[in-house]
Amino acid sequence: MSDPNADKPDLDDATIAFAGRVFQHARAGETAELQALLDLGLPANLRNDKGDSLLMLASYNGRAETTAALLKAGADPDLANDRGQTPLAGAAFKGDTAVVRVLLDGGAAVDATAPDGRTALMIAAMFNRMDVVDMLLEAGADPARTDAAGQSAETVARAMGAADTPARIAAAIAAKS
Repeated sequence: MSDPNADKPDLDDATIAFAGRVFQHARAGETAELQALLDLGLPANLRNDKGDSLLMLASYNGRAETTAALLKAGADPDLANDRGQTPLAGAAFKGDTAVVRVLLDGGAAVDATAPDGRTALMIAAMFNRMDVVDMLLEAGADPARTDAAGQSAETVARAMGAADTPARIAAAIAAKS
């Protein structure tokens, strides 16, 4: 069996520390610091050891301005991490409407799925994020779409005990019929 790390370069402590600072800029919303590095040629789709891109970290941590700067620099709005999560799904989970809006305006696919087939709408519905559900539906999310287990946003929301989103999803499905 071959060593999966055989082709990876050894990184010195200074390089590892630099990378840590870069990813922290995205998490903390330090847009100016990150922009200066992007202007010097830092790849906008740089990913950490978990596959989280700079955009994923900025989006998940509610950094709308940093998210917009990364998109402007060419970050892929649909680049999933190693768990198959997209930046839009992360923002939907957190219920961050500002970041959801920036991602949608930046070209994120409203119905992109994780390997389990779940969309951002399903995630928002599960956690009763009504504002995000409404934004995603207005952006064209398919309320009837099902995941790999055959569950829709409505059924996963009911299973999670979401108070408001199941009825909203059911109404969106009825309106499309």
